[in-house]
Amino acid sequence: MSNRAEKIGIVGAGSVGATIAYACMVRGIGKHISLFDRVRTKVEAEVLDLNHGLMFVPMAKLDGSDDLNVLEHSDVIVVTAGAKQKPGQTRVDLAETNTAICRELIPDLLRVAPDAILLMVTNPVDVLTYVALKLSGLESRRVLGSGTVLDSSRFRFLIAQRCAVAVQNVHAYIAGEHGESEIPLWSSASIGSVPVQGWRMPDRQAMSVREEKEIFESVRTSAERIIQGKGVTNYAIGLAVAAILEAILWNEGRVLPVSSLLTDYRGISDVCLSIPSIVGRRGVEGLLPVPMNPEEEAGLRSSAETVQRVVRSLGF
Repeated sequence: MSNRAEKIGIVGAGSVGATIAYACMVRGIGKHISLFDRVRTKVEAEVLDLNHGLMFVPMAKLDGSDDLNVLEHSDVIVVTAGAKQKPGQTRVDLAETNTAICRELIPDLLRVAPDAILLMVTNPVDVLTYVALKLSGLESRRVLGSGTVLDSSRFRFLIAQRCAVAVQNVHAYIAGEHGESEIPLWSSASIGSVPVQGWRMPDRQAMSVREEKEIFESVRTSAERIIQGKGVTNYAIGLAVAAILEAILWNEGRVLPVSSLLTDYRGISDVCLSIPSIVGRRGVEGLLPVPMNPEEEAGLRSSAETVQRVVRSLGF
């Protein structure tokens, strides 16, 4: 846990941005957390509320402003700001809107924090990670997206429920796009080194193909069901992003399925997708050569094509 960095900058003080700040504060990640939002009353209220809880958590400094300079000298900047997808709006429409925001935002972020790692959370996250990489001109390891870290957590939770084990002992990943074309890596999923597809206990039969499909469908529709019930997803994504920040700032070398630029990964290049990756102080420090069956590899290629079509439509 050497080379621990000091400052986290968060762009956007909405439900996701504020929850990320809260999760970092509770977990003791970062000595200084700064929030930026264009709505002054919103960001000041969130910072005040967070500061009122400081006595109950590891000591840190929290501040915020509608002035972008509040993010000066950040070691990592988390971008959560952007429009949300409206009913009837296509993913391309959403990407166009949020790309316009990135065009304005990214140069200003690099002006105040030229050495920062950029962590994109705004959707469509794989598209915007690629856009941020191109707009920033940074080396690819320094620009990453939250990708399928949350999707993989949902995946593990459902497998753990089905197999009656602790979720911490399940190792399974969702890869590809954070979206409709994502793929479950069933062939490498395991529980305590035992393949999930061969998991049997005296009172538990092996998982059927139907159950696998039901679990994956539940992963894909989780966000929609949460949004229908309460309007936003914030707690799990807040914790997921906090885990990524912890891996970066504490130089953990943790394996997380973040979104980053692929270069000849199973023949796929020039697109940002989620692959289990080693995350440390320099950002994405390596992609794991995860074994995939032919169906999974074909799904990853299809996912790459889906993201690339949107990126090309934006002129990148």
